Amino acid sequence: MGVVKDERLFGLIRDFLTVYLPKQKSCSENTVKAYKEALNLLFDYVKSVTGLPLAEITFEKITSQIILEFLDWLENSRGCSVSTRNHRLSCIRSFYRYAGNMDMTVTTYISDVQKVPIKKLPSSQSVKYFSEDALKIILDQPDINTLNGIRNLFFMILLYDTGARNQEILDLKVSDIHASGKNSYVLVTGKGRKTRIVPIMQKTVEHFNRYVNLFCDGKITDDPLFYIIRKGVKQKMSDDNVSKFIKAYGVSARAVSNLVPENLHPHMFRHARAIHLYRGGMPLALVSEWLGHAQLETTLIYAYADTNMKREAIEKATSKSNPLISSDVKPMWQDDESMIKRLYGLV
Repeated sequence: MGVVKDERLFGLIRDFLTVYLPKQKSCSENTVKAYKEALNLLFDYVKSVTGLPLAEITFEKITSQIILEFLDWLENSRGCSVSTRNHRLSCIRSFYRYAGNMDMTVTTYISDVQKVPIKKLPSSQSVKYFSEDALKIILDQPDINTLNGIRNLFFMILLYDTGARNQEILDLKVSDIHASGKNSYVLVTGKGRKTRIVPIMQKTVEHFNRYVNLFCDGKITDDPLFYIIRKGVKQKMSDDNVSKFIKAYGVSARAVSNLVPENLHPHMFRHARAIHLYRGGMPLALVSEWLGHAQLETTLIYAYADTNMKREAIEKATSKSNPLISSDVKPMWQDDESMIKRLYGLV
């Protein structure tokens, strides 16, 4: 071929992304996309710091120091979370393991990659979310006199009501929403192609019916629910498109009230819905199932985040004579079984 300097590297990447992940590991399209994005970001970074064109990058150029600097760049310059940083490293490590299994001459580079440590997550991570009052302000931003405004409003309503991940919403087909009155639900396909049934509110169904009439000719089909028309062809809407309009609505909503957090992004809707449901009394195990978490421990972040619930519990647990509170404090929580259960993890 003679196009690239290190044909081993690019040949192994091609096989990793087109054969190993989708065909041998049966990874979903979104999973393959995540690996591809991690490797593309790494190559873009290597090009920027070395000044080399893509064709000149070799295994030798991708050192553990370069990878460590790349991860720091993701976190500090791109604003990625520690979880995202670690996920990118995991993708890179997976490729190197595959490469080493396929070509023994690559094994020498694997140990160098293993020197890059997984960054430890904070013991109690902070969750960025917004209040229900802020949600109302955000949903007031789209101009519903335009088709894009109607579409964007419905997208945000569905994103919040289901608590689904942004990509899960983008992957929905029109037929995945079953609108049947009080029993309406969405069939969501999550990570690992696992499906879950998520009930939706009646107001969401009303927005769905309006959307279908305007955007789908009133027909329930297997076409993408959210799409754009490019060169006359209907294509699934991209996550960049969603991030762009949600960020814009966040800016305009924050101009109305500082209740709206800075840098509004799609995943914040998922966090907000989970917090609101947990605060409303939904057991943590049910929140976990509803979110599609594989492990309950993943959902504990919402228990850590809800400081208001803790504050209310502290106030109830403090006696009337305590000088830190007023004399009209509510009775202690001895008989408040719901609060006791929540505090001690029984629900």
